[in-house]
Amino acid sequence: MRYLHTMVRVSDLEKSLDFYCKKLGLKKTRHDDYEEGRFSLIFVAPEGQEECPLELTYNWDPEPYDEGRNFGHVAYEVQNIYTTCQKLMNSGVVINRPPRDGRMAFIRSPDNISVELLQKGEPLPIQEPWSSMENIGHW
Repeated sequence: MRYLHTMVRVSDLEKSLDFYCKKLGLKKTRHDDYEEGRFSLIFVAPEGQEECPLELTYNWDPEPYDEGRNFGHVAYEVQNIYTTCQKLMNSGVVINRPPRDGRMAFIRSPDNISVELLQKGEPLPIQEPWSSMENIGHW
């Protein structure tokens, strides 16, 4: 068995691509439109890890999605948790669970999909302002 992909439904394709590609740094690897079924599949993945895509499913006819808390989360390993979180904050992304431990943070996509960010290797030394930051909302 091998991992293929994780799928999440998105309600606003432009906002989602901005979040996953521009802010989170994933790259679009495939885009397929299915006119008969009235939906699009867009695959995004970390650079150099195209075999680990996230499938964004966009239904052309709007429908409400609740946050699907039972989905869990998508997780990505990052080189520096503090630098990554600062870059995301600077671009307007809320850090729901700051990396107080130098190891883990959570953010949410425009469709409230929980995204876990994990420090590569050992946790970084605990530092401010992260160690004093409170959680915002839930993840």
